[in-house]
Amino acid sequence: MLGIQSLSVFVTAGLLLNVTPGPDTLYILGRTVAQGRRAGVASVLGISSGCLVHTIAAAAGLSAILVASTWGFACVKWLGAAYLMYLGARMIVVRQPPAAVDERSPRFRAEGFAAIYRQAVLTNVLNPKVALFSLAFLPQFIEPAGPKVVPFLLLGGIFTFNGTLWCLVLVFFAAQLSAAVRRSGGASVWMNRAAGVLFIGLGARLALNR
Repeated sequence: MLGIQSLSVFVTAGLLLNVTPGPDTLYILGRTVAQGRRAGVASVLGISSGCLVHTIAAAAGLSAILVASTWGFACVKWLGAAYLMYLGARMIVVRQPPAAVDERSPRFRAEGFAAIYRQAVLTNVLNPKVALFSLAFLPQFIEPAGPKVVPFLLLGGIFTFNGTLWCLVLVFFAAQLSAAVRRSGGASVWMNRAAGVLFIGLGARLALNR
C-alpha cells in the first residue's frame, strides 16, 4: 500500500520505541514537572515538529548528506548539545517570578507557550541522532522497487503521531502529580533548577555520544 510494507509490524515496533524512555521523553517530563501542563504540551508539539522536520529532510536526502559528512554531523551535534546546556543553565540561574510558571497567567499563554515550543523544536532538530534513526528505521518498511518519498513521509507521520499521543498522556499524568508541589513558589524554583540540571545532563550525553 503506497509503497509501504509490513505496516502492522512498523506500527507495533514504533509504539514500543515510543514508550521506551529517551532524551525527548526526559526533556518533556522535565518541562512538565518544572513548569506545568501547558509547558509540557508545548514541548511535545515542538519535539513532534522537529521529528517531522527530520522526516522531510530524510525523504529529501538531506539527512543522508549530513550523516555522510563527519564534519557536518559533529557540527550539528555540538550545536544541539550547547543549546541544551544553555537552556539548562538558564533554568538554574534565572529565578522566575510566579507568573512565569503559572500556566493560567496571560503572560505564560502569550509568550511562554511559543517560546517553549520553539526551544523544543530546536533541541530536536539539532540532534543528529534523530536523523540517523529516520534513515535506519523507516526504510526497512518501504518497498525496494516502489517510490521512496511518499512512503517515507507517511511512515514518519504515523510514527510522530503515535509518539505525540503517548507523550501527551505522559504530560497529563506528570502535571497532575506535580501540580501541588509546583504551587509552592520555593518548590517551583527548585523544580526549575532540577529540570535545568537534567537538560545539562542531556546536552552532555549528546556531546559525548560517538
